[in-house]
Amino acid sequence: MSERKRIDLALQGGGAHGAFTWGVMDRLLEDERIEIEGISGTSAGAMNGVVMADALTRGDEETARLALRDFWRAVSRAGMASPVRRTPLDVMTGNWSLDHSPGYIALDLMSRLVSPYHFNPFNLNPLRDIVAERVDFDRVRACERLKLFVTATNVRSGKQRIFSREEMSLDAVMASACLPTVFQAVEIDGEAYWDGGYMGNPSLSPLLHDCTAGDILLVQITPLYRQELPTSAADILNRLNEITFNAALIKEVRMIATLQKLLGEHDIDIGCYGDARLHHLSGDEPLSHLSVSSKLNAEWAFLCHLHDLGRATTEAWLDDNVEALGRHSTLDLEGIFQEVEPPR
Repeated sequence: MSERKRIDLALQGGGAHGAFTWGVMDRLLEDERIEIEGISGTSAGAMNGVVMADALTRGDEETARLALRDFWRAVSRAGMASPVRRTPLDVMTGNWSLDHSPGYIALDLMSRLVSPYHFNPFNLNPLRDIVAERVDFDRVRACERLKLFVTATNVRSGKQRIFSREEMSLDAVMASACLPTVFQAVEIDGEAYWDGGYMGNPSLSPLLHDCTAGDILLVQITPLYRQELPTSAADILNRLNEITFNAALIKEVRMIATLQKLLGEHDIDIGCYGDARLHHLSGDEPLSHLSVSSKLNAEWAFLCHLHDLGRATTEAWLDDNVEALGRHSTLDLEGIFQEVEPPR
């Protein structure tokens, strides 16, 4: 067998849509042509990353695949007790949205009108308990087979904080997933943090500076494009959040494109930026039909549906692009994120 192609993964956050990324990782982990060197993740991407790192200290890629499945199964079991569930009519019609769920409507309204410091004074977060139960952070910090980076947003400074594997903790992961309208800020060493998506969803810089693979596969699950024009107050705010959660990534990719263009025009050394080969696995087409509310749908059938979409999308991407790994970018740095066209 030829030498395995080493890649790094940049994993976006997106609530339950992170199960799409689970499907991506599941397919990559079983592929004997691929070796994952590093992961930079935010929110659900960070959780997928720490679950994989924990598993690799206990076994191999198959152990990691099973651990990811067990993690998302645990998320689903916890969701069974939640009032935020689909209506019987939505179940009958195969609609994965929670837009008509009384529990979702109440939560959405509450989060817009009342601070989480008031409606959730004990800062209850079932997801924190799931991560704590499933991930041994001593093992994560000791995992030498995977470089790991998690991004959070410093509330006071507005700057991103990137936690490396060596300083990884339950608080760091929960800070990366802390939506400020739902949960209280996570305090780490006297600093308060919110969701990393505001400043890096995900951050590419640690993969460029601290990894050697050279190939970065960006797994994007926050849609760039939406066909429908948002007109309701809720839809407008949700679309604004999607645009915000892609903004930092778009700027970072554009910066790399600009630097590489300068390298082509002038004989200058831009270090790791000149050697970077970027690839893009987009969830726009398979996920754009899903409403924002479905990010809170933790039903096992839905998570498995997303997993299967992730696997199929990765299979198609590998068929078209695996030979480019180690050679050249397949992400159009000149055109991507400049003028987005509707998915076909």
